[in-house]
Amino acid sequence: QVQPVESGGGLVQPGGSLRLSCAASGSIVSIVAMHWYRQAPGKQRERVATIFNDGGTYYADSVKGRFTISRDNAKNTMYLQMGSLKPEDTAVYYCRHATVGGDYWGQGTQVTVSS
Repeated sequence: QVQPVESGGGLVQPGGSLRLSCAASGSIVSIVAMHWYRQAPGKQRERVATIFNDGGTYYADSVKGRFTISRDNAKNTMYLQMGSLKPEDTAVYYCRHATVGGDYWGQGTQVTVSS
């Protein structure tokens, strides 16, 4: 039973940086992968980044080279370090913990990039 808790969203200027966190504790199931998704108004949900148990990563082309996903295994926590932010990065960001027992989603956090 993993319910992610997100933090770090907010308002930043273009070119700025922001760090998102997604954490869970007390779970008895194993996390297979951790994902970040985002959804902007009028657009479909998009997978932004993934980190797997073996350390392998995935990035969407739109964020490659600007975003970095990482994890803290002891805390079952993942991070999304976002740099060189653009207005088109504005969206609600969701974390997903894929475990052997099922998928668990966070509530979403708003990221707004605007001058």
